Amino acid sequence: QVQLVESGGGLVQAGGSLRLSCTASGSFDSIELMGWYRQAPGSQRELVASLPTVGTTNVADSVKGRFTISRDNLKNTVDLQMNSLKPEDTAVYYCSVIARVRGPVLRFWGKGTLVTVSS
Repeated sequence: QVQLVESGGGLVQAGGSLRLSCTASGSFDSIELMGWYRQAPGSQRELVASLPTVGTTNVADSVKGRFTISRDNLKNTVDLQMNSLKPEDTAVYYCSVIARVRGPVLRFWGKGTLVTVSS
């Protein structure tokens, strides 16, 4: 199984920056993809950005040019640098990993970290 620990959420004024970090640990064969999702109150969870081990980065249009995702494959970490934050970025941000665990490919979720952007 994979355990995900997120950090870096908090309160920031509009126009400010935050950096989220997520570390994956546990017993798994490989990580296929690491990414970040978010869920605002009353809304569905949505993809923010994802980075597959093989393939291209996927970034939501709403955050392109403001958010940057990066991975450290040796440390099994994924970061999300968020710049020029807007009140509409307020949400719980979840780290998500797709990993191969003794054969099957499974998705795992972190507990989430709250990002609040004040206007």
